[in-house]
Amino acid sequence: MEFDELSKKVIGCALEVHKKLGPGLLESAYERCLSFELISAGIRHIAQKELPIEYKGVKLDCGYRIDMIIENDIILELKSVDKTLPIHEAQLLTYMKLSGIKIGLLINFNVCRLKDGIKRFVL
Repeated sequence: MEFDELSKKVIGCALEVHKKLGPGLLESAYERCLSFELISAGIRHIAQKELPIEYKGVKLDCGYRIDMIIENDIILELKSVDKTLPIHEAQLLTYMKLSGIKIGLLINFNVCRLKDGIKRFVL
């Protein structure tokens, strides 16, 4: 599957962060450094965006936060875990469905080669 240009740029920023820091840090450290790289690349994004749930016509704040929304087109779900699990994929897919954003990237920074820690999803 071909990645769109924006996905490629975001992945490039993530690769730069991973190249400089390597695996083993907290997710929050990777998030802050990735935010810095995105800003440097001129890519608009929002970190820790609240995601209310609409239930029976009422929006309810249930404490969900999207790690990053890129240009209102891509959701990033960042991890720093030994192995991503199906629940991590389900989390991203749910965020995509609830937000109406069609592209999502699950990025696990706790790997030796970052390309092995990236999964792209399209609704």
